[in-house]
Amino acid sequence: MNNIISKNIIRFIILVLIQVFVLNNIRINGYVNPYLYVLFILLLPFEIPGWLLLLSSFFLGLSIDIFAHTPGMHAAASVFMAFSRPTVIRFISGTKGIESGMTPGIKDLGFQWFFLYSLILILLHHLLLFYLEVFRFNEFLQTLYRALLSTLSTLVLVILVEYLFMKRKDKE
Repeated sequence: MNNIISKNIIRFIILVLIQVFVLNNIRINGYVNPYLYVLFILLLPFEIPGWLLLLSSFFLGLSIDIFAHTPGMHAAASVFMAFSRPTVIRFISGTKGIESGMTPGIKDLGFQWFFLYSLILILLHHLLLFYLEVFRFNEFLQTLYRALLSTLSTLVLVILVEYLFMKRKDKE
């Protein structure tokens, strides 16, 4: 149990540092903003209590907000993503079910499951984040376009990182 906790604390710190010092400085034409920090929420264990899922997601988003000078937008989007996570898992898993000890990753559940799971949750996160950022609907299509492009870039990064670390675990 302590191994799981320490692994997630290290993942939290590393993802926040990568987001703050590298990815927050990447902005392609003002449309594409990759947010790799959501990988922390995606990879939390299935057995995590709901209150801890929401609380850790809040602190993750708040950490990004502090460094990015965004007043609660990442915290709100992260909590929304965490709140939606159990419903998305039930929707995608259906009759397949999740066994005890499985983690939400490509290694345990396969590429198709992880791709759909990540796509839905990242899209929900980005839609809320970008609409909170503009906070008006007169730029609805432009904001939707930004959210979709950023979702695509984030999804590519998430899958890339998942494969990189899955290969490393298999070698050990």
